[in-house]
Order: sequence, then structure tokens, then C-alpha cells
Amino acid sequence: MLQEADRNSVGPGLLALAAAASLSSQNEAAPLFDCQSCGACCSYSAEWPRFSTEDDAQLDRIPEKYVAADLSGMHCEGVRCSALSGEVGKATACGIYDVRPDVCRACMPGDAECLMARREHGLLTS
Repeated sequence: MLQEADRNSVGPGLLALAAAASLSSQNEAAPLFDCQSCGACCSYSAEWPRFSTEDDAQLDRIPEKYVAADLSGMHCEGVRCSALSGEVGKATACGIYDVRPDVCRACMPGDAECLMARREHGLLTS
């Protein structure tokens, strides 16, 4: 997990590039995963993201309009997180990136969940 890296001043796109570069150094065939041109993980399931390890102070920082009515996680429109803006597979951004839930912070470019969501959206063929 790169949670400490999430707290530094490096932008989210650069974090995705750094993670992909790390993967590339381990496997020359590894593709580049740029989260800001994807958004698949944020539009995969209304059951995700769920709040699980956040404390009350963390949850209080998330604007109410983005929280599900039952307070269990993020509010979704269909399967898409309401904090996601842009077009999946083209250009996306998280409207609450700095205060996003822990489950969002744990999702890493190229991990199993990322690949599953990308496949579901037709962004990954293998």
C-alpha cells in the first residue's frame, strides 16, 4: 500500500505513473496504468467503496452529498461513485481525492481489483 505516498505533495497521476514504473521494472511487459485516464475502479460496483477502517474524523471530512444514505460508503449513481467526474476510459478525476476513503487509497494501479474493473469496462483485453 502507498498510503504514506498519498499524503505527500505528488499528484495522483504521478503516483499512478510511479506505481506503473515500479511494476515495469519488475516486468518489462507491464502496461502503464494511469488512473486519471481510467476511473474503472470507481465505476464498477455500487457495493464499493464501503467504509471500513475510517474513523469519525475521516468520515466527517467527506462531503455529505457523496455519502450513501445508509452511511455505509460512498453514494453511487448506478455503479458509479458520485465523486467521480469525467468519462471512464478517457479522463476522470476524484472530487474528494484528498479525503477519499481508505478503501480507495488501498486500490493500486495494476492490482487484481484494478484489472478486474478495467476488464469489465473493456479497457483491458487480457
